[in-house]
Amino acid sequence: MGYTIPTSTPVGREEVPMPSPRGPQAVSIQLTDQQRAILEEIVRCRNRPQYEVMRASIILQAAAGARNQLIADNMQIDAQTVRLWRHRWAHAAAQLTDIEAAGDEKVVRAFIGTVLADAPRSGRPGTFTPEQLCHLIAVACESPEASGRPVSHWTPRELAEEVIKRGIVDRISTRSVGRFLKRSGFKAASVPLLAQP
Repeated sequence: MGYTIPTSTPVGREEVPMPSPRGPQAVSIQLTDQQRAILEEIVRCRNRPQYEVMRASIILQAAAGARNQLIADNMQIDAQTVRLWRHRWAHAAAQLTDIEAAGDEKVVRAFIGTVLADAPRSGRPGTFTPEQLCHLIAVACESPEASGRPVSHWTPRELAEEVIKRGIVDRISTRSVGRFLKRSGFKAASVPLLAQP
């Protein structure tokens, strides 16, 4: 005679669900069309860092409904790594949706890059929040003339002055601006960052 595992246990009038025999349920990942397109572009790009391609692929497979162990087996990585990036994406999802609602694709791309980047190392805490960095990218996407700057494109110095003036950050060096823009996919600081048409 076979034994059937119950899916719930009666307690008084209520039924309490039993844990799944296959382990805990993975965090659900939902992607917008724009998020999916950006992640697919990252996976296809030959010039992206391998860690970024791997993490984007994890998120895409998770959004397609694949379980953590299946993703880990497909990619020949540890299931804990899959769990980590699934949780990290889920944690940033609401903020990413808000940023996407603002309608600036460059800011969305920069934020996705931040989510897929390595977590800050132990030691001195990070100086800038992801929100501040997204605002910096948003300012970089604006025309400098709209801010009263007599230049046709942003330079790290002009951009640093503007984000301090607007109160986005208390202080930031031109070197930090240049490094962040380069890491976010913009051109090196020695050339025009965002030339206006």
